[in-house]
Amino acid sequence: MTETGMLRWGIIGTGAIAGAFAAGLAESRTGRLRAVASRNRASADAFADRFDAPNRHGTYADLLADPEVDAVYIATPHPFHAEWAILAAEAGKHVLGEKPLGINHAEAMAVVEATRRHDVFLLEGYMYRCHPQIARLVALIRAGTIGDVRVIQAAFGFRMDPNPDHRLFRNDLAGGGILDVGGYPASIARLIAGAATGAPFAEPETVSGAGRIGPQTGVDEWAVASLGFPGGVVAEIGTGIRVGLENVVRVFGDAGRITLPTPWALRGDDRTATILVERNGDEPQRIADTAPVSAYALEADVIADHLSARQAPPPAMTWDDSLANMRLLDRWREAIGMTYPMERPGANRPPVHGRPLAKADDAPMTYGRIAGVSKPISRLVMGVDHQRSMPHAAVLFDDFFARGGTAFDTAWSYGGGTGICERLLGQWIADRGVRDEVVILDKCAHPPFTRPDAVAPQLAESLDRLQTNHVDLYVLHRDDPSVPVGEWVDALDEHRRAGTIAVYGASNWSPARVREANAWAAAHERAGFALVSNNLSLARMEHPVWPGCVAASDPESRAWLTESQLPIFPWSSQARGFFTPRGDPRDLSDPEMVRAWHSPDNFRRRERAIELARRRGVDPIVVALAWVLNQPFPTFPLIGPRTLAETRTSLPALGLALTREEVAWLNLER
Repeated sequence: MTETGMLRWGIIGTGAIAGAFAAGLAESRTGRLRAVASRNRASADAFADRFDAPNRHGTYADLLADPEVDAVYIATPHPFHAEWAILAAEAGKHVLGEKPLGINHAEAMAVVEATRRHDVFLLEGYMYRCHPQIARLVALIRAGTIGDVRVIQAAFGFRMDPNPDHRLFRNDLAGGGILDVGGYPASIARLIAGAATGAPFAEPETVSGAGRIGPQTGVDEWAVASLGFPGGVVAEIGTGIRVGLENVVRVFGDAGRITLPTPWALRGDDRTATILVERNGDEPQRIADTAPVSAYALEADVIADHLSARQAPPPAMTWDDSLANMRLLDRWREAIGMTYPMERPGANRPPVHGRPLAKADDAPMTYGRIAGVSKPISRLVMGVDHQRSMPHAAVLFDDFFARGGTAFDTAWSYGGGTGICERLLGQWIADRGVRDEVVILDKCAHPPFTRPDAVAPQLAESLDRLQTNHVDLYVLHRDDPSVPVGEWVDALDEHRRAGTIAVYGASNWSPARVREANAWAAAHERAGFALVSNNLSLARMEHPVWPGCVAASDPESRAWLTESQLPIFPWSSQARGFFTPRGDPRDLSDPEMVRAWHSPDNFRRRERAIELARRRGVDPIVVALAWVLNQPFPTFPLIGPRTLAETRTSLPALGLALTREEVAWLNLER
C-alpha cells in the first residue's frame, strides 16, 4: 500500500469491464490504479494512457511480479478467471475476481482454497451487492416488511446480434447468458431467500430449467429457472444474451411486495436507487438510497475496508456465498444441457492453476507399504464415488495428488453401475500421466453379483474404464458365506498370476472368513488376502450402513488386526460426519445418521473427541480420523471429500499423534 494507506491496484485485461472498474477506482477513497496488463503491450499502453496507470505490462505474469501492486482485478474472459486468480494469490496479491470466479463450482473451489492457503483477500465481482440498496433490501425482508416471503422474480438479460467472434457467442470461451449475467438473478434470489430466514443466503433444494442453446453458437442464448428453497419460498429467474428482459427484482410476501427497478447497475451520474414497497392496504412507499460514488468504487472500498478479514461481510459476496452461487449455476446449466468443451471427459484441461501437476514441496502426506505393491501408498485414500463430472473429479484429484495423495478407491458398481466413477479416474490418470505414481484400489462382486464368476468380467470392464492394464489393490466388495473360500481365492489369484492384479483382499468379510481364506490359500500355494476394507471408526456402527456391511471397530476384530498386522482400508473412517455438527444428538434430520451411529456410547465418544480436540487445537473430526490412523496395525483410511475444504480439514489428522492411553480413552476403554 502507499504511504497514505491507499491500496494499489493492478488490472489484468483491458476490455469494457476492466475500463468500468478503472473508472470506478478514480472515485474510490481507498484505491488507486497502479498497473495494467494485457497480452498485447500496445493494448496495455493504450489502456494505461486512458486511465493514467503509471505501470503497464505486456504479460499478466509481469503484473503479478510488480512490487507496486497490492491487489489485482481479474478481467479476462471466463475460462481464465480461476487460473489468474490462483496465480495472483500465489504472488501474494489480494484478488477481486470478475464474476464468475471460474466456469464451474469446481474451479471456484480451487480459487477459494488458493486464497485461503496464501492468506489474501478474495471477492467475486458482483458489484451490485456493495450498493446500499441491497443492504436496505435485506433489512426490509428481515424486518418482515412484506410478511413471509413467498415468491421471488429476478432477471438480467439483454439483446445482442450474434457475433461468432464475440466472447459471449463462443463456446470455447464459456459464453452464454447463465455464466455472464445469469449469476445476478441467481445470487439475489439466494440472498433474499436467506434473508427470509435470517441467514446470509440460502441454497435451493430443487432446480429446474429450460433454455435455448444456439445451434450455431453452442451457448445458452436465453434461459429460465425455477428454484425451490427451504420454507416454501420459490423463485423464477431468467437470463439471456439475445433477448432484452425486464431487468428488475420483485419479492412477493403474504403482506405485500417489494420491487427493485434498478437492481444491477446504476449508470452515469444517477447514483440513486429507489426501492418500491407496497404493503397490503397501505400507500406505496418509495425508499431512495444514494451512493456517494459508483458501484465499482463502492466495491473497491469494501475490499480495502475489510482487507484484514480476507473477505467482505454480507451482503457482499462471501466465499461460501460465491461457492453456493456457482453450485446453482452448474445446476441451471445442467438442467438445460449446457456444457463447455473444456468440461467434457477427454478434454484434458490442465490443473486450474495452469501448471503441470506435481506434488507440493510442503505436502503433508505420510505413506505405508504393502508387500506386492512397489509404490508408496498414501495413508489417506481418496474415495472415488461422489464425482459425476470431469471438472469436479479433476479438481479434487489434482488437489489430493498435490498434497501427496497417491491412493484412490473406486469400484465397478460405483455410479449406479454406469462406470462413471472409474471412467473419470481413468481419464484423469491418463490426462495427467501419473499411472506409475498412483495406487488404484478397485472392487468387484457387489450385490447382486456376489459370486466368483463375476470377478473376471467385472475386472475386464474396470480395466477398460480405468485405461490401465492392472489394478494395484483388488478387493471383493461383499462376501457370500455360502460360497467356499477356495472358489473366491482361485477367482482372484488367477488374475494376480496374470499380472492384472498386484494384490487382492476383501471388503466386508468377517475375520473368521478371512482367516479361513488365507489358510486355504497357504495350503494351495495361492497368495491369499493382503488387505481388508471393513468399516473402522471411532464411532461404532450400530446398524449396517448398507446390507452386508461389516465393521472392525469391536475389540475382537481390532485384536485380530493387531495380531495379524493385516492392513485395513477402512470405509466411513470418519463415521460419515458423526464428529461434525451433523452428529449432534439433537439433530435427527438424517435418518441414516440416526440409525447407523446414534447411541449413548457414541455420543460419549463424540464428547471425548470434542474435549481432546479443544486441548489439541484441532477439529473433532481430526481427532476421530487420527484415532483410526493411530491404531497398532496398518490403517489406510478412506476419505470421501465432496469439496476441497473437506480434503483440507482431513489432512491435519496425519500429524496428530495420539498416545495409547488417548486412543483407549477416546474409545471408552479407560
